[in-house]
Amino acid sequence: MAKIRGAVTVNTVRCKGCNLCVVACPCDVLALQPKEVNDRGYHYAYMAQPDKCIGCQSCALVCPDACIEVYRKVEQ
Repeated sequence: MAKIRGAVTVNTVRCKGCNLCVVACPCDVLALQPKEVNDRGYHYAYMAQPDKCIGCQSCALVCPDACIEVYRKVEQ
């Protein structure tokens, strides 16, 4: 049976590091970049553990700036 995995893309330029997506993720996939900041000086979100993503879109739903897009990939 095919396995569905998720993939998250974050618009790092627009992300203000509010941490809402990190808290909303049920699989602890996202984290804030600890060392790097974007052009506006914010620590942005990224996929810390991409193998755990199930594509539930919880992170995208809570993002106040619509910086997150979630895709689902079918792996065989």
